[in-house]
Amino acid sequence: MLDCAFYTRSHGSSKREVRAMRRRQPRGVHLSEADRQALRAIVRDDRVEQRRARRARVSLAMAEAGTVVETLAAHVEMDRSSIWHLCRRFEQRGLAALDDAPRSGRPRRLSPLGPRTHRATGLL
Repeated sequence: MLDCAFYTRSHGSSKREVRAMRRRQPRGVHLSEADRQALRAIVRDDRVEQRRARRARVSLAMAEAGTVVETLAAHVEMDRSSIWHLCRRFEQRGLAALDDAPRSGRPRRLSPLGPRTHRATGLL
């Protein structure tokens, strides 16, 4: 199970931590129980791409009250603005926000294979 205690601010915080929290108020992600279970399954699955699992971890952590974005950003090696952007994407798209966005530009195409000289072995 994911422990989000590392990312949250304790009530007995120092002045240094409070000063860091004077920026905009954290507006976390509101998760349904089904979304929460799906995100936990993605985090536990070893076959999931790591960038997708990291986005799921961030979404779970941002759903916890008192999450400190700077601490979370340092722990998951993401920029604070990337975390905020992911939170807004999750609000708009739900679990689809974990996937990569479509890339601009011409899609890749593979050229057809040329003629083979030796059909039995498949060697050229």
